[in-house]
Amino acid sequence: MKITDIEITPLNIPFKQPYFWARGVKQGTNIVLVRVQTDEGITGVGESMAPHAVESVIATLEAARPECVGQSAFDIARLLETLYTLNFARTGNCSARRFAALVFAGLEMALWDAVGKAVGRPVHQLLGGAVHDRIGYFGFLQGETPEELAADARAMAADGHRVIYVKIGRGADIDLAIARAVREAIGDKLRLRFDANESWDLLTATRMIAALAPYHPEFIEQPTRSESLAALEQVKRSAGIGIAADQLVFTPEDVYDVCRHQAADLIVLGLHETGGLVRFRAAAAIAAAAGVNVCLHGVWETGITTCASNQVAATVPNLDDGNQYMNHLIAEDIISAPDLRLDAGQLPVSELPGLGFELDEDAIGRAAERYRALGSA
Repeated sequence: MKITDIEITPLNIPFKQPYFWARGVKQGTNIVLVRVQTDEGITGVGESMAPHAVESVIATLEAARPECVGQSAFDIARLLETLYTLNFARTGNCSARRFAALVFAGLEMALWDAVGKAVGRPVHQLLGGAVHDRIGYFGFLQGETPEELAADARAMAADGHRVIYVKIGRGADIDLAIARAVREAIGDKLRLRFDANESWDLLTATRMIAALAPYHPEFIEQPTRSESLAALEQVKRSAGIGIAADQLVFTPEDVYDVCRHQAADLIVLGLHETGGLVRFRAAAAIAAAAGVNVCLHGVWETGITTCASNQVAATVPNLDDGNQYMNHLIAEDIISAPDLRLDAGQLPVSELPGLGFELDEDAIGRAAERYRALGSA
């Protein structure tokens, strides 16, 4: 099965409500829809994240098209490494692994989707088979004020979530108010996780972790800047509670460094950071060798990424039971199936061919029009 074309469509996806986190407030995001056409009439679909540099993502995918046309859709690992070499490494920009991962993740998803459809199998069976029948997700709280977040926490607990996750890093007073309100809302039995999103220096991290300790967090995610592995290692040694690495970790090599330095108790990892399913599994295997679990990282995604993550997560033995997904935050998804609403904080592993979703072409049309309108505004 040969690749005959790659279709690239930028889309704008609005959120249901403003998204508050340590870096500000977001109202929506951009993605790039990637469709791989083949000579067997099979179309594989993926998405690349483009929250800011949409034109750069599109240009890089456009440059990759001539190298892909005529190649076997089954030669995924070789093709992706060739694209990295041609578009990045041979120019001397070898530090571009992170940007390349964000760009090519959507292409890699589309290739796996096409291959799975061609053989009539879910992708997890092509990766060695599932070790999980269901994937567990935490309740990801939304809201601006401690009161709004506490109300969402009560609703999440009532829906059966056993793990609750909330963003902090917005200032000491509001962080502590959030922690207090959420813990009171969910009681003592549910597990509570805080994500500071790189907001603290070492001194602030020491002070804030001590102040948050009475609320019994399971872990603090990425408390310090992602540029410094040493800072995260120092925090972990003195924290007395769990520490998770997130923005520090994109590549399998990053995972190796975190594990070698014993800088985190859990590693948060996603397909868009690693560059797709192949490198995600490689990174997860390195963590497994060190006895460290990985947690799916959610991005501002549609159901395409959620389904792709579901497929690869099913094959990872050291997958955490409280993972992140974010397609539920968007106002309108661009897939019509499957139903991605959680059941007691879980999704079943899909047994449908490929990545297991169906596109909503009308929703895609509306998202493409929004992107065009915003681009010309």
